[in-house]
Order: sequence, then C-alpha cells, then structure tokens
Amino acid sequence: MAVFGVSAADEELYRHCLRHPDTTVEDLHALAGKIGSGREQDPERCLERLRRLGLIHPTGTDGRIAPADPEVAVARLTDARLHALHQELQRVTQARHVVQGLRAEQGELMASQGIEQLHGLDDIRNRIEDLAFFAREEILSVEPYTRLSAENITRSRPLDMRCLRRGVRIRNVVLRAALDHPPTAGYLRELVAEGALIRVAENISERILVYDGHTALVPVDPRNTARGALLARSNGLVANIIALFEQIWSQAEQLTAVAGPEGEQQRLTGTEQRVLLSMCSAGKDEVGARELGVSVRTYRRHVADIMQKLGAVNRAHAALLARERGWV
Repeated sequence: MAVFGVSAADEELYRHCLRHPDTTVEDLHALAGKIGSGREQDPERCLERLRRLGLIHPTGTDGRIAPADPEVAVARLTDARLHALHQELQRVTQARHVVQGLRAEQGELMASQGIEQLHGLDDIRNRIEDLAFFAREEILSVEPYTRLSAENITRSRPLDMRCLRRGVRIRNVVLRAALDHPPTAGYLRELVAEGALIRVAENISERILVYDGHTALVPVDPRNTARGALLARSNGLVANIIALFEQIWSQAEQLTAVAGPEGEQQRLTGTEQRVLLSMCSAGKDEVGARELGVSVRTYRRHVADIMQKLGAVNRAHAALLARERGWV
C-alpha cells in the first residue's frame, strides 16, 4: 500500500484490524509499540494517521476499532492519490517561470538581446519538444524539405498530434515537391485530417518556427541546420519573423486545393481493396495471395501500390491510415 502513501507500519496495523474485527484502541497501542520505536511509531500518532487515511474508525464507546472495508478504503486512497498527482502535474506544467529564471543565468547580454544560440541537432530537437509541449495557442512553421524520413515522421507525429488534440492551431508551409514523396504526402494529409492548416509553395528556402507569437526559432545557416539555431524572444525580432511567415503564407496554396485529401488517383481498385482487407487479416503474404488466387509476387506488388497511395511508411502504418480513411 506504499503507492497510496501508507507506511509499512500503518499497513500492518490495518491488516491486523482486518484479521481481528474485535480489536480495541488498547490493542492497537500495544501493537504499535511492538512494531518499532521513534516518533513515527508513537501509538497515538499511528492511530491518528489510520483515521486520517480512512482505514479505521471507532465503533462506539467501548473502545473497539472497526477497519474500513478494503474496497472502500482503496477507492478512497486512490482518489486522494490521483488528486495529489493531478495537483502536482498542474504545478509542473504551469512552472514556465522556472525556465525564465534559469535563462537569466545565461548572462545579461543574452537576456537583454532576447536571443539564445542552440548548438547541434540534439539541442535543437530537445528545445523544439519543450516549446511544443508548452505551446497553448498557435505554432507557425515554414519547412523547405522535399521529403521526411520514416524516423522524422515517427518523431514528429506524437508532438504534432498532441498539440492538435490540445487545441493548438498549426499553420505550416512546405515545398510542393514534398507531395511527390508518398509517405511525406500521406503524413501531411494526416495532419490536415486532424485540423492542421497546411499550404504548399513552389520555392521557399526559409526555415521558420514560431510558438504562441512570442518565441521564434531560425537556423544559423538555412542550408545546414547542423550548424545550430537562434531562439529569439525579442518582441521586435519575433514580430519581423512572423511578418515574413505571413507573407510566405499568403502566397502559398492550400494543400487540399493542390492534391486534395485523397484525389481520384488515390482510390483503390477492386483488387487493391481485396488485397488491403487481406493485409489487415492475413498473417503472411503467401496466405493472402492464396486467398485471392494470385501469385505472391503479384500480391506484393499490389501491397506496394496501396502503401504508395496511402503514403504509408510500412504495412502497420498502411493499415492505420486505411482505417482512419474508412477504407476497411
């Protein structure tokens, strides 16, 4: 019962009461004295803790102690523990001022300029995760990639989905060429389905990230992000970066207008639909091919075509996307 904040001594006293329903206050005094010594084992303190935890309660004037029903006691302890954890979680997530206090230790010059330099990709990625976690209103981004690796998608998906489901607005501008890479295009459509606003541009070289209108992240060298990035909090500098984003945004096209969430070219043929159902139920390609009456080679070619249409990085991802779109 330690997980509920009940000490080993208090738990032993409670279990004794469960085994001996006729236990009296004097009995518990004697037992508490035997369990150990010191302030925590003081009989009166032990009894008070047990009452406060709701594990025992007096039955009348004869000095007898009644143990609480285990199911009721554990439910009460669980509620109290969850309430305490919820309060602790609120304190942690609202403790943004701690970051500002620590940031001040970096020196007066950096603080007065409102700029912090990040070194290396790991440092940048860690800071992006922190900024995304604390974002509450809107995330703006311009990202001139032509494709996302499976690793990038796997790392980005939980961050993006958590923000969207928390009500954070996401506006993102990407290169039109990214739509030529099926997994990347599929992931972008997945974000749009969750509420993200994504536009595409023919030619962009800027890399921009802005969180809640007051924190901006830009690379030191847009052509080589490994060289580090600058994190800006200066009102004037961030305002200029947002103005640049809005200019790029206004000149870009809606993703759905360019490719659609799933255009005609994305629809499955009858054979592909049967292969998709087989993918989600059959364990092996040989089994699926036999069920459809085709060769394993033909079956696998259909599987590859389906994954490309879905923009999936693997078969498990394909099954997930197919279910989200109502294809299975």
